[in-house]
Amino acid sequence: MDDLILHQYEASPFSEKVRLVMGMKSLAWRAVTVPMMMPKPDVVALTGGYRRTPFLQIGADVFCDSALICRVLDRHAPAPALYPAAASPLQHVIESWADSSLFWCAIPLAMQVGGLAQRMAGESPEFMKAFAADRAALTVGRARPGPADNAAHLATQLRWLESLLADGRPFLLGPVPCIADVAAAQSVWHLRRAPLMADTLAQFPRVAAWYTHVNAFGQGRPTPMSSAEALEVARSSTAFASVRVEPDLGFEEGARVTVAATDYGSDPCEGALVGLSLDEAVIEREDERAGRVRVHFPRLGYQIKNVKH
Repeated sequence: MDDLILHQYEASPFSEKVRLVMGMKSLAWRAVTVPMMMPKPDVVALTGGYRRTPFLQIGADVFCDSALICRVLDRHAPAPALYPAAASPLQHVIESWADSSLFWCAIPLAMQVGGLAQRMAGESPEFMKAFAADRAALTVGRARPGPADNAAHLATQLRWLESLLADGRPFLLGPVPCIADVAAAQSVWHLRRAPLMADTLAQFPRVAAWYTHVNAFGQGRPTPMSSAEALEVARSSTAFASVRVEPDLGFEEGARVTVAATDYGSDPCEGALVGLSLDEAVIEREDERAGRVRVHFPRLGYQIKNVKH
């Protein structure tokens, strides 16, 4: 069986979400450290333009977006279940909220109150300027609330989590962990890395206790891998995950299409459509360095467009 290769970097919140799943399932995985900002030539060789972090590689299959990566990992290692029936469909709603609304107030606020300076300690002014420009390009078109707004938004959402935990349950939806827990935990993890957020987090003791349970999952068993090695894995692979284009979804098998995120980092990836369902879109593309690869995207949060000739 091909290795699980996670392309990530240490300070990436969505990478932490996936690392917690690796830990929950006690998985061995290869860790490729990708650049924090563009240019990312080895990333683009595998994804065709998708620049967000992380993405998961299994052979020549490349899975983008943490929501899809988590589903792939759960199929790869079904026990313990990441989507237990006991957690109800509410777990998917909470994941979607945590990956969007909670994330987009927690992460900017942590940076605004000094988290960015701490994380970038020792970097040159030129690097800081380039990083700011990179993130501005990544989030073009998004509103940028100030610290007071983000602090108010965060307090409201942490109160929601505190209320969920009021009956003493160890996890958000009951006695067993689920996707909701790792999705919400990534933002708390990031907040905890900003020293000036300590007083805010101290107001939510149940959230702190819950996070201790989730953080105890660990990160599984990572071993380093270079991006050159990962490219060679893709280039030498000859098998792909089984996919098909389901009927009546508006696109034909083999059509030349682009796939792009609809929220941020909306760089389009172009290829031949080889898989499509209500859950996933898959394009096949050729790259001179990575060879023939198939890039998988979740259907939710992404748009598909036919390429006009």
